[in-house]
Amino acid sequence: MNASELLANTLSPDASTRQRATEQLENASRENYPAYMLMLSSELANESSQIHIRNAAALALKNALSARETARQTQYTTRWLALDNDTRAKIKQEALLTLASPLPKAGGFSAQVVAAIASVELPHDQWPDLIELLLGFVNNLANTNLRIATLQTIGYICESIKPEILSLRSNEILTAVIHGARQDEPSSDVQLAAVHALYNSLEFVRENFEREGERNYIMQVVCEATQNTSVAVQVGAFECLVKIMALYYDKMAFYMEQALFGLTVMGMKHSDERVALQAVEFWTTVCEEEIELAHEAREAADYGEPPEVESKFFAKIALPEVIPVLLSLLTRQEEDADEDEWNISMSAGTCLNFMAQAVTDPIVDAVIPFIEAHIKSPDWHQREAAVMAFGSILDGPDPSVLTRLVNQALPLLIGMMSDSNIHVKDTVAWTLGRICDLLVVTIKPDVHLHPLVSALVTGLQDNPRIVTNCCWALMNLADQLEFLEEESEPSQTSHLSPYFEGVVNALLRVTDTTSNEANFRTSAYEAITSYVTHATNDVIPVVQNTLITILMRMQQLLGMQNQIVGIDDRNNWNELQSNLCSVVISVTRRLGEGIQPMADRIMTIVLQLIQAAGKTSTVLEDAFLAVGSLASALESNFAPYIQAFLQFLFPALKAHEDTQLCMVAVGIIGDVSRALGSESAQYANAFMSALLENLQSDVLNRNVKISILSCFGDIALAIGVAFEPYLETTMGVLQQAGGVQPNPLDFDLVDYVAQLREGILEAYTGIVTGFKNTEKVGLLLPHSSTILELTQRCLADDERTESTLKLCFGLIGDLADCFPNGELKQILLSEWIALELRSKRGMSPETKKTMRWAREMIKRATT
Repeated sequence: MNASELLANTLSPDASTRQRATEQLENASRENYPAYMLMLSSELANESSQIHIRNAAALALKNALSARETARQTQYTTRWLALDNDTRAKIKQEALLTLASPLPKAGGFSAQVVAAIASVELPHDQWPDLIELLLGFVNNLANTNLRIATLQTIGYICESIKPEILSLRSNEILTAVIHGARQDEPSSDVQLAAVHALYNSLEFVRENFEREGERNYIMQVVCEATQNTSVAVQVGAFECLVKIMALYYDKMAFYMEQALFGLTVMGMKHSDERVALQAVEFWTTVCEEEIELAHEAREAADYGEPPEVESKFFAKIALPEVIPVLLSLLTRQEEDADEDEWNISMSAGTCLNFMAQAVTDPIVDAVIPFIEAHIKSPDWHQREAAVMAFGSILDGPDPSVLTRLVNQALPLLIGMMSDSNIHVKDTVAWTLGRICDLLVVTIKPDVHLHPLVSALVTGLQDNPRIVTNCCWALMNLADQLEFLEEESEPSQTSHLSPYFEGVVNALLRVTDTTSNEANFRTSAYEAITSYVTHATNDVIPVVQNTLITILMRMQQLLGMQNQIVGIDDRNNWNELQSNLCSVVISVTRRLGEGIQPMADRIMTIVLQLIQAAGKTSTVLEDAFLAVGSLASALESNFAPYIQAFLQFLFPALKAHEDTQLCMVAVGIIGDVSRALGSESAQYANAFMSALLENLQSDVLNRNVKISILSCFGDIALAIGVAFEPYLETTMGVLQQAGGVQPNPLDFDLVDYVAQLREGILEAYTGIVTGFKNTEKVGLLLPHSSTILELTQRCLADDERTESTLKLCFGLIGDLADCFPNGELKQILLSEWIALELRSKRGMSPETKKTMRWAREMIKRATT
């Protein structure tokens, strides 16, 4: 079979033909990689070959050069760079030549190949003349196809390569791109490719944006492009404005005043929805930026500092112009709209939501007249828009501003749950859910609760989308009313008690189905979980009966294992079992030791489920979490079940490629150790061996390793001095991990190191507490300076979290408490400790209490 036939077969409608061809290509790439790549590039450049075959060749080339997973990408990069120079040069030459193909599609395919090669070579200082070549192509006015394909190439390169790699060439790239996007460019296709390339290059032209003259020119070209005769160019230009606002908000005041304000308001009124969507997105982005800036300003004020970037309050200034347009767009709903398809009325609702958070109180007066005028309209579009507007402004304004309005609106909204139009009912249910979530204080239990609960329970028999929103509203009601009760322990009764059994039974009826359209069944199980979690003592019998129903359903599903046909049935089975496990977990946590009479049955079913699930990690995770919750509830009474469970726990710990499952398995070791206390010492050797082995794995996700370090603390705390055999190894591992220093410019690594240090502090806390007040406490003495060095580093970090602060103070206090006779006097009297323990920085009452306690312990240990 020749190359073109083989490539054609990779696009065959017949699955087996497609799979066979794909396997043959993979074999060819493994057996003779140079020949394989040359064959593909030759086919891509072949002007007599059919376009779909050239597409397949480009796709295969791209897939041989780029991969999502880091390990595979490294492998592909090494393989490509190992090719001899002549082979690489020939492939690159053919890809560059194809950019000039008379067929625009072929040029587009080749653009992806050139970008894929560039993203491998440029970071390794290879192909130094590429950008110059591409810039030459862009300026070749005689070949429009070449200019379009080259601009697409530049866009793809900018999208796939880190900005710093291209920053030295940013001036040349920007010049070429802006040249193609300018108003007097004769080809709208060139303009479109240039606007898309500009969008992808915006992050690395930061220096150009710092220079006023260059910034003015970029903004002028983009603003002019929003008025282009081509709608596609207009859409691309507005997309650029959205990204520019997100990246360069602090530079936008002049342009907002001169052009952007008017352009975007006009854009929202555009007859083509694609343009209107981007113009609305622009204002959503403005609001998101200003919400974040308000948050940063509050944080800075807590430290008595000015914010780094001050808000320009664009949203507040634009409110009178933007709000009427958004409200009008809310009425542009479609009768048969697909809920997964983003349309202009959805976009307007989202923007209004962010606008409320950004401008807060003033939005209420701007929107209320529209609601009052349309909420009783005979036209469903107007009614639905009015309810959507009301629901969208509930998050942002002060609750005191909204309380009277919500009080007035609640009876009307509850009544509208029986509206004749499905879209109106759906939005009403969502709005009631928002009220329950954000403004539960406005619900007067004696006035509103009965009609509200009745309407939502009735809605559970409606259309799946409405059922989902009713479940969400009922869940919010249970979650938020709990906070109004203001009791830390479950009380005897609550406002929801009279409705508890009726609501839970109605939700159980909803879940008794094989369908899960619009996610309504999952939403109902989530609501059941909330009701169980917040159950007061007077409804415990209902919780117990719910558990019996859930366990029966789990048993029935296990019995149906052999009847599963196809992937859809399997996914449905998995999802149901996960939902059922989540209810078991919440019941177990709520009943605590009261779960004992059902423990045998729960463990039997959950162990059967683990066996039946095979390697389906989501089900295994939930089943493991159910075991963990049972261990926490039963404590030492969990001992009879541990042996049967270990045979499943250790394989899960070895599933290094399954991050979530491994993370849950590590957590279970912590649960079991805490539950069994000193009795868990008999399993400590097996636990520690497995955990230490996991730390050596190159495959295991680094976040799981943080959990492992923290778990060492759980084991040490549980078994106390029995941890001695593992102490030196563990302390060595913790010291090594504590020495990791992040590159301050790598924000991901900075975050990771902060989490890593918190995990180490948790481990140290468990170990120190485990040995405290024992005859072996002296074993900690050689490690004390290492522990305190880490706390010093953590406390010196300006970005430290509240939890890290509390752990550091607790650890300093614990060490002082361990050695009250002056063994650590010199180090405990260090100036940095005295300074930190006198800190006046904002912290929670709990952390302050820990700090004061640490001061007392140091005083005792140093006098």
